[in-house]
Amino acid sequence: MAIKLMYITNEPEVAHIAEECGVDRIFIDLEIRGKEERQGHIDSVKSHHTLEDISSIRNTLVNSELLVRANALYPDSKDEINEIISRGADIVMLPMWTSADDVRRFRDYVDGRAKVLLLLETIPAEKALDEVLEMDGIDEVLIGLNDLHLQYHLKFMFELLANGKVDEIMTKLKAKDIFSGFGGIASLNKGMISGKNILTEHYRLKSDMAILSRSFCDTSKVKDLEEIRNIFAEGLKEIRDYEQLLTTQPAEYFEANHQEVIRKVGDIIK
Repeated sequence: MAIKLMYITNEPEVAHIAEECGVDRIFIDLEIRGKEERQGHIDSVKSHHTLEDISSIRNTLVNSELLVRANALYPDSKDEINEIISRGADIVMLPMWTSADDVRRFRDYVDGRAKVLLLLETIPAEKALDEVLEMDGIDEVLIGLNDLHLQYHLKFMFELLANGKVDEIMTKLKAKDIFSGFGGIASLNKGMISGKNILTEHYRLKSDMAILSRSFCDTSKVKDLEEIRNIFAEGLKEIRDYEQLLTTQPAEYFEANHQEVIRKVGDIIK
């Protein structure tokens, strides 16, 4: 089965193009609380989306799911989550959780009205994962490489692929048959580690989903809608064609790619 691809945007025209070209989920990102403090020193995506954007994108989509990342839990989380769902989110993501109690609160706030997606991006969350996986009402888990690699004081987010940490977490998730994935991918031939390398790792680990990274289509730089359409159409065709090839490859192909990723990560962190 093809990996579900997600793209972060609050622009209806871009969302429409992404959906038409085959993006499975459009991603509204409301998280602002604490993000600048955590990631201000790295070149990560810091969105400034609003609750109103949820309604705007909801009215644009026909087939793609609408995913909304809420803020980490705070006193007004229940009200925020209620509004996210009332505006039409299909999936609500919880970032920066640190305990099973956080997950229970979030799950209860969602109350079955949307899918629950946990963004695992803290060391305490990783330690609480076994307890969380015994709970009902947890639909999906995405491993957040940006914050998790910072928590481990690593230099590069894909060190978590090279050092076995993603393998360890994905093994637990797959043992419980949790819909899961990690990080993002660029176009197949872009990125410090190529999209082809990373997509092959997704298949090795039986990942179900990935975010299309900013470098796949950076709409802060590319403004022409026809050019954006071409980027999505060509880039998604390349990804889907390569996925077809991956379904025919033996285990040795994936192990060779994994060793290549380890070598490339080693070169980068030097």
